[in-house]
Amino acid sequence: MGGLMFILLVALVSLLGPFIRPDSTVNANDQSLVLSRLKPGTTVQEIRIPNKSTDVSLWEEWKNGGKPKNHTSIAVDSIKIEGDSLTYWLIGNNNAGALRISIHEVMQNETGGFSFTRTFRLGTDKYGRDLLSRLMAGALISLAVGSIAVIISLLVGLTLGLIAGYYRGWVDQLIMWFTNVIWAVPTLILVMAITFAFGTGFWKVFLAVGLTMWVEVARIARGQVLGIREKEYIEAARALGFSEIRIMFNHVLPNIISPIIVISAANFASAILIEAGLSFLGLGAQIPTPSWGNMIREHYAYITTELAYLAIVPGFMIMLLVLAFMMVGNGLRDALDVRE
Repeated sequence: MGGLMFILLVALVSLLGPFIRPDSTVNANDQSLVLSRLKPGTTVQEIRIPNKSTDVSLWEEWKNGGKPKNHTSIAVDSIKIEGDSLTYWLIGNNNAGALRISIHEVMQNETGGFSFTRTFRLGTDKYGRDLLSRLMAGALISLAVGSIAVIISLLVGLTLGLIAGYYRGWVDQLIMWFTNVIWAVPTLILVMAITFAFGTGFWKVFLAVGLTMWVEVARIARGQVLGIREKEYIEAARALGFSEIRIMFNHVLPNIISPIIVISAANFASAILIEAGLSFLGLGAQIPTPSWGNMIREHYAYITTELAYLAIVPGFMIMLLVLAFMMVGNGLRDALDVRE
C-alpha cells in the first residue's frame, strides 16, 4: 500500500503538471545562468519586465507541458526607487555598477512593489533551472513511458501467447522460436538497435521499450493457456459451437489475467529503468525534455563534489519509483495467489 500511495502521488504530480510546478514554463526550462548551481532553499530577488506573449488555454498548457513566460526575469541584489526610475544592481555583479529602468516598464507585485522573490527548494541545476520543477516534470516522462510500454507489451505478448498456447502444434513452435530469439538478445542492446533504426526522441522510446518487453508476457500467457485449454468449461464452450476467438478472449483470457497483472507491474519498473538508461546514454528523451535520466547525465560529473545532489536526487527518484512498482507487484502476487 505504501508503494501504491507513492505511485498515486507521482501520478497526481504528473497529471497536474505545470499547474503546480514552481516553474510553469514548457518543460520547466526557464534558464538563467546567473542563477546556476544555487544551493537548496536559496531565495532570489528579481524584477520582471512584461513580455508580449500569446495567451494559451488550460488544455494547451497541460498538453504542451507548460506555457511561455509573460515576463523577463532579472535577478538583482537590491533595488532603489528614485522618482519614476528604478535603480537595480545585478546579482553577483556589483562591480558593474547600477542600472536604471523606468518603473512603468516593470511589473508590480501583489503589494504594489517592484521586487519579486523566488525560492528554489532544491536549488538550481547548471543552467539555472529550478531542480524541483524539473523533477516534477520528469515524473511524467517516466510514467508515460512505463504505461505505453506496458500496453504495447500486453497487446503483443498476450496475442502471441494466446495463439501459441491455444493452437499448439507448428503454430506454437513458430511463435516460441521467434520468442526465444528475441529473449536471447539483451534488452538494452535490442532497445538501442530499435532506437538507432527508428531514431531517437520521446515517442521512439515508447516503441523501443514496448517492443522489447512482450517476451515475458507471451511466455507466461502461453504457459497459462496450455493448462486452461484442457479444462471442462473450455470443452463445453467448444461443444456449444462457440468460435475459437470467442473462447480465447471470453473464456481463456479472463482466467490468466492474474499473473499477467503481476508481470505488468514488474515490466513497468523495468521500463522506467530502461528509459532512464537510454536518456542517460543520449538515446531516449532529448533535451530539453525533463527526463530523470537526462538530469543524471547532465550532472554526473558533480558526483564527487558538494553538488552531487544534482545527480543523486533524480537517481533517488528513479530508485523510489521502481521500488514502489516492485512492492506493488509483490503485493499483487500475494493477493492473487489463490493457493495460499
